[in-house]
Amino acid sequence: MNKNLIAIALLAAVAASCSAKPAADTAAAEVTPAEAMPVTSAPAEAAAPAANPMVGGAEMLASRDIIDNAVNSADHTTLVAAVKAAGLVDTLKGAGPFTVFAPTNAAFDALPAGTVDKLLKPDMKADLTKVLTYHVVPGKLDAAAITDLIAAGNGSATLNTVQGEALTARAVADGITVTDAKGNVANVTTADVYQSNGVIHVVDKVLMP
Repeated sequence: MNKNLIAIALLAAVAASCSAKPAADTAAAEVTPAEAMPVTSAPAEAAAPAANPMVGGAEMLASRDIIDNAVNSADHTTLVAAVKAAGLVDTLKGAGPFTVFAPTNAAFDALPAGTVDKLLKPDMKADLTKVLTYHVVPGKLDAAAITDLIAAGNGSATLNTVQGEALTARAVADGITVTDAKGNVANVTTADVYQSNGVIHVVDKVLMP
């Protein structure tokens, strides 16, 4: 009788032990490696920079300098010829940075008859250099930067040129105007043409110191 009770007790203990193991295994299986890993979101891709606008029917590459882009514009052949005549090519290919207000061929054509031919003569190099450097402002001032300067100046901004005299920038409904020392007002017709050594803004008038 005692032997039978002992045997029954041993069988019950073994059965209890076996039934407890699956429960423990199931509890352990409920936490998977995937659930234990922290959830992280993929980094957002940086927005690609906006491409430069076309100028004079040509692509303007931000990796090129001012001269290497300007020579490709069909609208700036007079300006390029003037820069070469004034000996400013190496300057505008330099590190800068420069902000250039670039008059179109039509802007030069609007000058009094004979003005361009006269300025391109070798003995007029000093005067030509004065006119051209009046279109160049040290630093890289895109439209947003100029607009900020205009706002800070309560409606106008003084831009000191490489030539030494100043231009006055103002905001208008459709962009920015630049006024020269003689009161001539040029419209920025194409802004923010970025260069490796600065930025070009195309203007519709030749600025005179």
